[in-house]
Amino acid sequence: MNIKESVIDSHAHCGIQDKSFNQSFEAYFSYVERTQIKQVVMFPPVMEIYNRYDFQFKDTILWQEKRKKANEYLLEIGNKELLVIPYFFIWNDFQIQQLTHKHKGIKWHRHFDEPVYNYNSFECRNAIVEIKKRNMPVVLEEELKNTILFIKHLAPGVRVIIPHLGGLNGGYTAIKNHGLWDNPNVYADTALASSFEISDYIENFGHDRIMFGSDFPFGDPESELNKIYRLNVTDNIKKALVFDNITNLLSVSNL
Repeated sequence: MNIKESVIDSHAHCGIQDKSFNQSFEAYFSYVERTQIKQVVMFPPVMEIYNRYDFQFKDTILWQEKRKKANEYLLEIGNKELLVIPYFFIWNDFQIQQLTHKHKGIKWHRHFDEPVYNYNSFECRNAIVEIKKRNMPVVLEEELKNTILFIKHLAPGVRVIIPHLGGLNGGYTAIKNHGLWDNPNVYADTALASSFEISDYIENFGHDRIMFGSDFPFGDPESELNKIYRLNVTDNIKKALVFDNITNLLSVSNL
């Protein structure tokens, strides 16, 4: 297969409740319909899951309903030209009973100045057990100390994708210095990462656990894809980044 025949975007946000950006499926499709992107991993926007600007955020029934709608929206979208691969965005209520066979992975997200996950709760531990049983990959965007906690202590054996090559998990180099990129269960996506970081990762850790992502709507899918095409690597490596690696990762999920 020519590397430009079929591409999977492994990191995009999509929803219709958060109006700060147009993050609908139609908006994303308008960016990619003339590209080689034919499949896309999608998760709900953060502001459809919790109020990221309120560190003291208290959950409510209204927010629980908003989360449920946000995750369900991804199950019903797509068209004959673009297949949507939905990930379930999990939050502190850990509603794993809402997982369906259509959900192919988990989004686990917070920044250092945002409301925290209750990592000490029974519900959190139970959710990790279920995720591990289903062998679902987890896109983990967390501050560095919690990234280390999750990978090394809470969820050993769970396949974790660190987005942005660690850009929002403490930084690429910090992740490198802590030895996380060496872990065979730790993957990376390229969304908004620099070409230098992508090349350095491939040189030091190989090309089997890194995948193309756009971070739409914060990144332009076509521009992020062209960044991969411009890398000074073989076509086989580019094909691994834009198609093979995410395909292989999802193929062993036990749903």
